Amino acid sequence: MSQTVGRTRLAYSRAWHHVSLSSPSTPTLGRLASRIAILLMGKHKPIWDPSTDCGDYVVATGCSDVLVTGKKMQQKKYYRHSTRPGSLKVINMEGLVRKWGGGEVLKKAVRGMLPKNRLRDDRLARLKGEWRFCHGARERRAMGDWWGRSRADKRGIVFEGAAHPYRDNLVKFDGRTRIPKLAEVKTEIMKLKSI
Repeated sequence: MSQTVGRTRLAYSRAWHHVSLSSPSTPTLGRLASRIAILLMGKHKPIWDPSTDCGDYVVATGCSDVLVTGKKMQQKKYYRHSTRPGSLKVINMEGLVRKWGGGEVLKKAVRGMLPKNRLRDDRLARLKGEWRFCHGARERRAMGDWWGRSRADKRGIVFEGAAHPYRDNLVKFDGRTRIPKLAEVKTEIMKLKSI
């Protein structure tokens, strides 16, 4: 029996999805993170397999408007430890948003929703967004600053704002698909209509 059934390039093609956190119909942080995790894993596709990475890209915009309920901004704690005695660091959600922006909160929430296996970092890398540099006291919001930087400087990214460089890649934007507007698809549709 062949093991390559369904493992074609077309079946594993990745779509780009847009999620705007600034729209009024945006769900709360946990519900949004679980939906993004499903898209990153590819569980919405009929070819989903837990051992393969067949998920899509997700572009998140407006992460400074992340919505949480209750007193989570003040009471939710994030911990990190360097394995050295006495090096436990604690920061609440409000401090994390102030220091790194709302995108870091979204990234940590989505990371917690993904399965804890070797595919998690690759899946999380497909969560794209706007860039805000938090490099010491300086903050650069201009998109032009991003492209000229070295790879080491690009590690301090989080997701903020509304503009992004992935507009041409998106399959769905504001709930409307843009596949029929692509030039390749238009020519194929015209060929089929002429037959």
